[in-house]
Amino acid sequence: MEDLREKRIWLTGGTGFLGRAVVAELQRQQFKNILVTAHEEVDVSDVEQIRRFLADEHPQAVVHLAAVVGGIGANRERPAEFFYENMMMGTQLLHESYKSGVEKFVTIGTVCAYPKFVPIPFKEENLWDGYPEETNAPYGLAKKMLLVQGQAYRQQYGFNSIYLLPVNLYGPGDNFDPASSHVIPALIKKCLEAVESGSETVEVWGDGSPTREFLYVEDAARGIVAALRYYNGAEPVNLGSGMEISTRALIELIAEHTGFTGKLIWDTTKPNGQPRRCLDISRAEREFGFRATTDFREGLKHTIDWYKTRV
Repeated sequence: MEDLREKRIWLTGGTGFLGRAVVAELQRQQFKNILVTAHEEVDVSDVEQIRRFLADEHPQAVVHLAAVVGGIGANRERPAEFFYENMMMGTQLLHESYKSGVEKFVTIGTVCAYPKFVPIPFKEENLWDGYPEETNAPYGLAKKMLLVQGQAYRQQYGFNSIYLLPVNLYGPGDNFDPASSHVIPALIKKCLEAVESGSETVEVWGDGSPTREFLYVEDAARGIVAALRYYNGAEPVNLGSGMEISTRALIELIAEHTGFTGKLIWDTTKPNGQPRRCLDISRAEREFGFRATTDFREGLKHTIDWYKTRV
């Protein structure tokens, strides 16, 4: 299989949480020509900016990491924005990449594309078995349409477009802004602030029953780079760790690691989100040899220690 390490690789969203980890992994694997852009440099919802960058820089592969993302609260407050921005970024970028002669396109999808109710563990063939969980359906469906587009362009034009489905990510460098953060950084921030202020309670959304799977960001980066180098198939591929933990067990673990010993207040008026999440990760290992290696407790400790140095 052709070695892509000499090719010009464009990473949209390359300065974000996942993007920085992917850049580091590309460098570790001795990729020579990495083109990294942030929203301020190239707005990939603007087709003219996409065309200009493709014409000026001539990337041979594109890894589309840029996205408008957030937790349950942000998804509920900004569904139209999450749908439109993610749809326009992805569909225009893929189309213009095909037109400009890009050799390979990697779309980073989302676990939110899966139906709300699906057998555990989620298998890629279950992706179309129902409607996504309502609070993040606009985001999940916008990203899911990029799978349809990539497969259509492969069928009609022979365009090498692949699609990856990472589960919830966490790790050092994550977004800790309470207005848009996901569950792990949000809970870490709440617990540490409670310890700092001496508060005896921490409020948590839902009832603690939903389960989630988490993938350490450096593992995710390894998986993405492995797929970039070695996977050229039409079928979507899950990227996960294969673990499953309830929200209740998660917050108890975070409380333990942050030193919070007070009471957890469950706000059951707030949504739980998808009832369960756990991926079948066998296709990634079979197709391009990827398996996550970071122990969850260890990854959580690294994340908390990193955040402590920044507050």
